[in-house]
Amino acid sequence: MTEARQIELEYSGLLVVVGAGDVDLALLDELRAAGGKIVAADGGADILEGAGIAPEAIIGDFDSVADPFGWLGRSRLIKIAEQDTTDFEKVLYSTRAPVTVALGMTGGRLDHTLAALDVAGRYAAERFIIIVDAEDLALALSGPFGHEVAPGERVSVHPLGPIRFRRSTGLKYALNGLQLAPVGRGGTSNSATKGAFTVVPEEDETAPWLLILPRRYLMGLIERLLVLA
Repeated sequence: MTEARQIELEYSGLLVVVGAGDVDLALLDELRAAGGKIVAADGGADILEGAGIAPEAIIGDFDSVADPFGWLGRSRLIKIAEQDTTDFEKVLYSTRAPVTVALGMTGGRLDHTLAALDVAGRYAAERFIIIVDAEDLALALSGPFGHEVAPGERVSVHPLGPIRFRRSTGLKYALNGLQLAPVGRGGTSNSATKGAFTVVPEEDETAPWLLILPRRYLMGLIERLLVLA
């Protein structure tokens, strides 16, 4: 067992982080089949144990793992004792991967869900992070982004800090010149007019934002992000 503040595990493709919330095991199998490497965030190890999956590593303070020593010889154990960050953030600062998909970060406690979204935003400038729940996906971004969905599909833009957008294209409600903020104006329940859309913040804006889409776009989005990364 290793205890350290910063350990870097490098992956060249898709990293899948599994937490202790709601995990769609069928989706997890699909991500594994697509080449995703699995890492457990602390109590997510118990979810994987129940599914018969041995992760590449288990990272956290181990306060929520039923039997951490039972994983010896089956998975790398990285114990990080500091209590200033969540287990999800411990995984993020201990790994490097171009695209990270997080399962099991929602569906339990609301404060855990909010914390996971905040953490994803903090790392949005460094890597692509997608948090997935039962209905939607939330991609944390810093800077401009565009994608393609079915015409009329729901496209939500959620600010993780005050942020002004220069323009958008392909959205029913344009973001041109609008400032969004967590406790101010939001950008939920917009929609794509012709399928392809772009969202462009002002050049000097550094605040992260979430692109929220229906979950059925996950695999296609992952493929595109792996090309962009």
